[in-house]
Amino acid sequence: MSTPIADPASAQFATNPPRELPKRRGTELVLLAFATFIVTVALVLVEANQEQELTSSIIWLGLSYLGVLTAAHLAVRRWAPYADPVILPCVALLNGLGLVMIHRIDLALAERAVQQGKEYTPDVTKQVLFTAISLVLFVVVLVVISDHRTLTRYGYTCGLVGIVALALPAVLPSSLSEVNGAKVWIKLPFFSIQPGEFAKILLMIFFASFLVTKRDLFMVAGKKIVGVELPRARDLGPILIAAAACLGVLVFEKDLGTSLLFFGVTLMMLYVATERIIWVVLGVGFFAAGAIIAYNLFTHVQQRVRNWIDPLATYDDAGGGYQVAQGLFGLGTGGVGGTGLGAGRPDMVPEAKTDFITTAIGEELGFIGLAAMLMLYLILATRGMRSALAVRDTFGKLLGGGLSFAMVMQIFVVVGGVTNLIPNTGITAPFLSRGGSSLLANYILVALLLRISDAARKPAARPKPQLGPSLPPLAEAHTVMVQRPPANGEGSAS
Repeated sequence: MSTPIADPASAQFATNPPRELPKRRGTELVLLAFATFIVTVALVLVEANQEQELTSSIIWLGLSYLGVLTAAHLAVRRWAPYADPVILPCVALLNGLGLVMIHRIDLALAERAVQQGKEYTPDVTKQVLFTAISLVLFVVVLVVISDHRTLTRYGYTCGLVGIVALALPAVLPSSLSEVNGAKVWIKLPFFSIQPGEFAKILLMIFFASFLVTKRDLFMVAGKKIVGVELPRARDLGPILIAAAACLGVLVFEKDLGTSLLFFGVTLMMLYVATERIIWVVLGVGFFAAGAIIAYNLFTHVQQRVRNWIDPLATYDDAGGGYQVAQGLFGLGTGGVGGTGLGAGRPDMVPEAKTDFITTAIGEELGFIGLAAMLMLYLILATRGMRSALAVRDTFGKLLGGGLSFAMVMQIFVVVGGVTNLIPNTGITAPFLSRGGSSLLANYILVALLLRISDAARKPAARPKPQLGPSLPPLAEAHTVMVQRPPANGEGSAS
């Protein structure tokens, strides 16, 4: 007769074993193939409408893209087998459509250069190279960070490096850091890098680890004013530092987008950690007050606001509303259904491959295509939020929520700027726009999301069955008095 299992948890697993979630790696591979098919068809449409020669090389380009994505899929299958199967295909489709649009704008600019008797170097080649490097870095992050919780050991280090990376372009000479009026670059002889793209991830790691360890400080209420319990003055340090950093970026680097993105993500993580709306109210108040002060002190902020209020009024001014107005004309030309891939004039919008690539998509794919693209971002962020809710540790919840919200916030800032909903900010759309720094940083972000998703979907380890009666740990065992038996070996008479 077998010995009964004494541990109740082990008995539960023995009688009703937990059902493991399917890994869904096959589903991921099918979705990647479908994304590659869409990208290949889009490339064929661009070539046909531009009256380019259609050859079998387009099929080979599609197969090459599928091959690179399959390598990333195999890495996920090996090092994050339980990760969400939808995240990587969404990224692949966005990245592929971005490559198609950059190639389409290259064709238009090359034609214009021929008419002017000039030479033109296409940007899509560099973007393809950066895509390959980004996927290699994506795999490296999956291999090196086997558990996202290990990042908590380096929280303060990430915070320090992030602040330095964010502030470095501001202290460098304009010849080494300024492009189109914004000092957000580090220009080296062979390449340029935008450190703010990486700083946002480092600072999210810092704030997540900081809020996990110091959460109780933010839960303590201070004085009550007008029926609202305000936080204690000593606990306002982190949010004041965040506000000062954002305003510093706004003032010295002339980068409205990074400032708004960074502060929005900070407030979101603080609210998720404490569930106190007062932190959001205070944060928005601090940022609004600083923005008003910056508007009254700095001319470039005033120019952005004037362009936002009426881009046609500043259409011909230096640094005026020409770019915004051209983008709005492009969106109006596209209408609901769009002009068709390769049949529009997105090259008439300045920086159409970077800041204003969403206007190119809106012109050639119309409102329907632009809405579908935004739905891809929404699905990507929703799956990330779902993983953040399901993961078992608080650090993973905060970091996953921050990473997912960062993508939503960034695309809101981008689309809001080009549609004149908010002042134009000058940041790029994740995975779509041309730019190596943005692509590298966002693939790191996706790798961290997949790591958190893998931890959330991975089944919990089963407790080992105990064959005998369960014994308390040694630290919890009671002290027992032991008496020495009598010397003659006889007990006392009772």
